[in-house]
Amino acid sequence: MPKVVRLYIHSALAGFVLAGIFTGLVLWLNVGNLWHLVSGSDVAVMAVTVFWVLNGIVFSGVQFAWGITRAATPGNQEQ
Repeated sequence: MPKVVRLYIHSALAGFVLAGIFTGLVLWLNVGNLWHLVSGSDVAVMAVTVFWVLNGIVFSGVQFAWGITRAATPGNQEQ
């Protein structure tokens, strides 16, 4: 498997794990009264899933960009 594909998969997994932690913290800390809104809704599972997936996409992109930037530094070039 090419290194860039391995980096992308690793970045996606790390991003979605971080998004899960972020989603849990946002709900637990009741930021913006979100826990109250979600707990009183009949579509709570869908709302939390969408929140997690969209944050996962953003966090995965950031992880991948950080990995590519880190790999492009002059000290990391392969000979």
